[in-house]
Amino acid sequence: MKKKIMIVTVLVIVVLLVAAVAFIINDNFYNRTLIDLTYAYDTAIIRLPDGQIVKGDVESWTDYNDGDQIQVKIDGKVYLVHSANVVLIKE
Repeated sequence: MKKKIMIVTVLVIVVLLVAAVAFIINDNFYNRTLIDLTYAYDTAIIRLPDGQIVKGDVESWTDYNDGDQIQVKIDGKVYLVHSANVVLIKE
């Protein structure tokens, strides 16, 4: 009896692990990536409130879990903008 329970438990764990891996590596699952592995960007394009566009090489960037702001550093200047006003590009 204990052997059957052990086999069923192992099978359930294997099935759950296979399903988890399938969802993680499938980038087209509802057009979202479950794990985002892109953390380095080369270029940023930012639209400022006065309509000016800033484009340059990204020195650093930070996003915030509790909001829609992104902080991007370009040419020594730090810009804190709404995520709708910035494009980060990895070439």
